[in-house]
Amino acid sequence: MPTFAAVDIGSNSCRLKIARVLAHQLRTLAEDREVTRLGASVFESGLVSPEAMAATIQALKRFQHAVQTHGVDKIRVVATSAMRDARNAGAFQAWVKAETGWTMEIISGLEEGRLIHQGVMAGGALEGGPMKGGARAGSAPGARAELGGRVLLVDLGGGSCEITLSEHKRIKETISLPLGAVRLTEEFLTDDPAPAEGLARMRRWIQRELRRAHRRIQPAGVSAVIGTSGTAAALADACGAAGKPVRRSGRAGKPAKQQDKSPIQPGSTPAGTAATKDIHKLAAKLAKMTLAEREAVEGIGPRRAEIIVAGAEVFSELLESFTLKGFRYSPLGLRDGILAQMLAEQDARATAHREFEHERWESVLATARRYGVDPKQAEPVRAHAVQLFRDLKPLHHLPAEYESWLAAAAVLRDTGKFLNHQGHHRHTQYIVSSSEIYGYTQVQRTVVSALARYLGKSRPQPGDRALRNIPADEHRQVQRAVVLLRLAVALNQDRASDVLRVRAKVYPKRVYLEVEPGRTGAELELWSLRKEAAYFREVFGRELFCTLA
Repeated sequence: MPTFAAVDIGSNSCRLKIARVLAHQLRTLAEDREVTRLGASVFESGLVSPEAMAATIQALKRFQHAVQTHGVDKIRVVATSAMRDARNAGAFQAWVKAETGWTMEIISGLEEGRLIHQGVMAGGALEGGPMKGGARAGSAPGARAELGGRVLLVDLGGGSCEITLSEHKRIKETISLPLGAVRLTEEFLTDDPAPAEGLARMRRWIQRELRRAHRRIQPAGVSAVIGTSGTAAALADACGAAGKPVRRSGRAGKPAKQQDKSPIQPGSTPAGTAATKDIHKLAAKLAKMTLAEREAVEGIGPRRAEIIVAGAEVFSELLESFTLKGFRYSPLGLRDGILAQMLAEQDARATAHREFEHERWESVLATARRYGVDPKQAEPVRAHAVQLFRDLKPLHHLPAEYESWLAAAAVLRDTGKFLNHQGHHRHTQYIVSSSEIYGYTQVQRTVVSALARYLGKSRPQPGDRALRNIPADEHRQVQRAVVLLRLAVALNQDRASDVLRVRAKVYPKRVYLEVEPGRTGAELELWSLRKEAAYFREVFGRELFCTLA
């Protein structure tokens, strides 16, 4: 059975999760986590410090040992907010590649939110689900029903906060805000305890960013609020310590027992949940404490104490501004989303596969419409590209994923006309590679953009800008896929005519394409196909003969 691994290089910590596919579901084999504070220097200077890089590399080497021990078949390594902001992100990517052999992918805030949503929904979220492989942490009556309704997900990381509105397990809206706990701490809370002036400025900043979220996310009718990440866990644990006094360290000249003994009273909320009023009280108390005092608060501890003030303030302001009663913590998140997507992409019998393919295609269509392309007009080219991919498999030997990439390129090939009809293939390449398209990694989007780029007079050449971010061993396959798409476009020269039928026959030294004429004939299409014969011979080493059926 295949084994997958996901590595999340966050602004505060690095996380690893390894899972094996059993009965078309994921079962967790191992997890690891290391606090590296990768984003601390980024949010101050714009650069990742050498110390933070070195600490992260050491954590990744430990992860690599676990990956090798469990015989992982496929790994995906993603980096989030800190790497999105760092000016020396490229240098760190190169270091990671040199030390581990892994390609670190920097994902956008929207892709991060999408993957978190996928992890929570696919993993059963509040019930733990198959992803946990053991005890169902955070289970609650009616949790499954809640997930099927209208749900708000809040992931507060070190550098950003992703807020996602989900309905019937599908994303309605998602937004990424620069409200990470490490980022806010470095920017506003430089003293200990937190300075009043810094707190005030931070709260104004949080409120301003949340107003931006309000314009896009309307949480009316939300049946559940789910908090993910370490900050949400710490706040839920602290609020769950009902009736227990906060152990505070003694100040100079005064024994600890004479300190403020007033406990943090979180109320009678179920384990793993936190009420808004309790979060508000907790945030106010934490803001007055020193680091040592925060470390002693049950549920927070030394690893989270440095940044918990900022995290508590974000949750407090967010819950109150959206008029929410509280949240329930889920241990699932980005890593689980990465694993769920890997399963959906590779296992056609997995429950999530059909849903994943549907949502990915809907995202392609939405991108086309955004740039003025009518998907119905692009459909004949898509259909012919897919047919040629299947009929010519003995010739091209392309990986299976190229079928969906060809289909996406066929639909998106004219998006560049939104900018300018002249040289629109170059504009298409830029638009597709830069767009947020559900379910496609940056490299995959770059491949799709390259396929759409070479439909004019130009041909793929080593050193081309369109191929620069595609692995070198993939260039030959891109070239072959480009030929298939060019043939599909050639078969659809006259959009006013009915769609032509074509049959492909592959022989050792030649390939025949038999075109069945439509009501308006097929002369123009036949001429266009024959123009591609020379390039077809250059790429595949076989003659292309195009005839009428």
